[in-house]
Amino acid sequence: MKRLLFCVIVLIYVGSIPGAFADIYKYVDKYGRVTLTDKPDNSEFKRLVKTWKGWEEAKSQIALKDFDKNKQRHSSTIDWVAKRYGLPPSLVHAVISAESAYDTNAISRAGAVGLMQLMPGTAKRYGVVNRRNPVDNVDGGTRYLRDLLAMFDNNLMLALAAYNAGEGAVKEYGNKIPPYEETKNYVIKVIDFYKRYQEEA
Repeated sequence: MKRLLFCVIVLIYVGSIPGAFADIYKYVDKYGRVTLTDKPDNSEFKRLVKTWKGWEEAKSQIALKDFDKNKQRHSSTIDWVAKRYGLPPSLVHAVISAESAYDTNAISRAGAVGLMQLMPGTAKRYGVVNRRNPVDNVDGGTRYLRDLLAMFDNNLMLALAAYNAGEGAVKEYGNKIPPYEETKNYVIKVIDFYKRYQEEA
């Protein structure tokens, strides 16, 4: 596969709908153990990333407190599927981190389900019968991501925007990231996770 294209684009926006986002904080202790939480209890926690609107507590159920445990549980499956379809495992991990925080039972307000938050139409398109099955979910989501990269000439930012908002939206705006705050935030967040995971590899 061609090398993924990276563009350094700074998307700055101020303000958002009150309550639409919640911050996630990270703490690394002296033994290197990482703790992620949305309710830090001391000043040692550093803000890592903002969650997107699909993670609103009142609208969806995502086990953020089990992030590390669930990541470890599903890592071998994710790595295997990513390599099967020729994608960097760190990229698929980044998408899953942003989409569901590795919670197989995650459900968005729009009805997306599972690790890679598959919508019913996408699941049907890729033959995923049980969206809650982690192997089937990751398989379908990874194939979709691979196809989006091919569709947008390996432009990672456009592929991620399409994964979030749909390829139709990206095409509608002239093969540019749609002007949706959620989508712009999503692209930045996934790339941030991707870079972090590459550095950790």
